[in-house]
Parts: sequence; C-alpha cells; structure tokens
Amino acid sequence: MSYTAAVITVSDKGYAGERVDTSGPAVRDMLENAGYEVVSASVVPDELDMIKAELIRCADEKISLAVTTGGTGFSPRDVTPEATLAVVERETRGIPELMRAESMKITPRGCLSRAAAGIRGGTLIVNLPGSEKAARENLQAVLPALDHGLKMLASAGSAECASQGDTPPSADAWLREAKREMASREVGMYLIHNGVVRLTPREQARGGRTDLPPVAGMEFSYDAEKVEAAIRETYDLDGIKYVRVWLNRGRLSVGDDIMYVLIGGDIRPHVVAALESLVGKIKSECVSEREIYA
Repeated sequence: MSYTAAVITVSDKGYAGERVDTSGPAVRDMLENAGYEVVSASVVPDELDMIKAELIRCADEKISLAVTTGGTGFSPRDVTPEATLAVVERETRGIPELMRAESMKITPRGCLSRAAAGIRGGTLIVNLPGSEKAARENLQAVLPALDHGLKMLASAGSAECASQGDTPPSADAWLREAKREMASREVGMYLIHNGVVRLTPREQARGGRTDLPPVAGMEFSYDAEKVEAAIRETYDLDGIKYVRVWLNRGRLSVGDDIMYVLIGGDIRPHVVAALESLVGKIKSECVSEREIYA
C-alpha cells in the first residue's frame, strides 16, 4: 500500500536561510524509496506554536505519516517533542524506544534523544534527530514497522464490543465506511460473515448427533485482547487491506446475531482464505459459547 507523508524540518537557522537543510531531503529520499508519496516538505523554526500548527495541518489534511527532524535534544530551544505530545491523541512510545535502542548500538549518546511519536486522527507523527546521519539511522530502525502500523491506522480495523441488547451493525453501513478508507483503493473484493444463534445444536450440525433437544439460546462471551491479536494476524495475510469485527455478548436467543466480520482484500482467493482463517480463529481461540437447550 502507498501512503502519503510529510517531512518537517525544525530549525531556527534553516528557517532563516542561514543553514542548508540536508536532513529533510535525506528523510524524503528514504521515504520515497520505501514507496511513500511525500506530499509536503517544510521548514519551521524552533517555536512551539509553529511546530504544533504544522503538525495539526498535516493531520487535518489526512497525511498518513508526518516526520519531523530536529529539536529533540537538550537545548532550551529544542521543543519538538513537547509540540508533538501537545497535539497527539495517542502516544506510540515503542517507536522512539526502538530508535533510541538502535542509536545506542552506535553511540552511548543515543540515550539523550527526547524524540516522541504519536497519533492524531489518522496521522502518525514521528520525531527524528536533526543531524542527517542520525535522522537516517533512526528512520531506518523503524521504517520496516511503520507500514503495518499505518495499515492498521488507515483501515480502522478493530474488535467492537457489544452488550446484551445492543443493536448489531448494519452491513451496508459498514461497507460504505470501508469504501471511504484509504485502504479501499487497493480492495477488489469485500466479504462479510454474519454468525447467528441457530435452533440446531452444534453437535448435530457438525457431528451428526440426533439425540439432543433444540437450542433455546446461548451464553456468549469473548476475550477482546485475543480478538485484537487475531485481527492483527489477519492483516499479515497476503492481500488483506481491511478488517472489521463485531461480537455480541450475554444471553442470546435463537436468531440473534453472534458476530459480524468484514474483510477486504485485493483478490477473491486472498479474501476467502482470510475470512475463513479469522472466523475459525475467533471461534476456536477467542470466544466462549454455551448452548442452552429447550
């Protein structure tokens, strides 16, 4: 998948034209070589409000990835992390942790970086150091992981919790929402699975037993963390661009919805395989269901 990106150089001297910016163009080259479409490249001074405004602009314009260079050190003018943390809605602490860990393999001064990262809306913001060498090294450390994070962020794939009596989702509404996502540009097919409580006992439907009474209802629950893990694994399958899951819980009656699963991908074989894999994993590893007989 191709993502848009913005590169923001934070430098007083660069903004004033007193220094040639080399870290910004280097980062841009790395992103473009990795398949990103760099739609914005700017230079701002080490001013908190101006950095915040530029980051907010990137998020408002729905740019997938906003990368800053500079302003991550100990100087009183180094305020890029503060600007970043002021505008993000969710931190992604693992990204700067990995960058620092990799930097410390090169120099013990790597621990001095105050770089931050986080998410605002649908935009991932990542701080890099100001020197070209360090910016390259830090970006290279996390670049392989960013694609998967952006894929999750763009698709909005997640497990949606329900309480007994909650209204099940609308399949039509789900499809409309899916087709508005960035990932939809690479989707050639969507498939939906809708599981419901049936009258026929499981052992009769699957195993051929005929000595069981009809089902009157079901006690159903699930482990949300396991479902989220199953969704993440599904994104790693070939061609899968969009995943969304809704699960019911509580005491359900015959005909009630148990789950909705929507998968979008590039070609039919990939989508069919992913849907079967995810539904099977949810049923076998993520849920608890107990049939109640009449």
